[in-house]
Amino acid sequence: MLAGKRLRDDSEALNWVRAVATALVAAVIAKLILYPTGVLAQSPLWLRVGAVTVGAIAFFLARQKPVAGIATAIAVLAFGLWWLGF
Repeated sequence: MLAGKRLRDDSEALNWVRAVATALVAAVIAKLILYPTGVLAQSPLWLRVGAVTVGAIAFFLARQKPVAGIATAIAVLAFGLWWLGF
């Protein structure tokens, strides 16, 4: 807490922390897409990749609002699973 007050928003240390956090989130998402468990393990890879792609497009079209990308990706995945009979 004390050290956090002394860090500037544009400091190299904070940029490094943000980069590491972003890389960790990307790694978890990639792991969930490529090596899923449960029902996702039964779903085809093209559906999982397609849902993430459509979600990313929605994220950028909605002026980088995370909720738009996440909701769209979940909706595409749910519709795809329903359409495939899961």
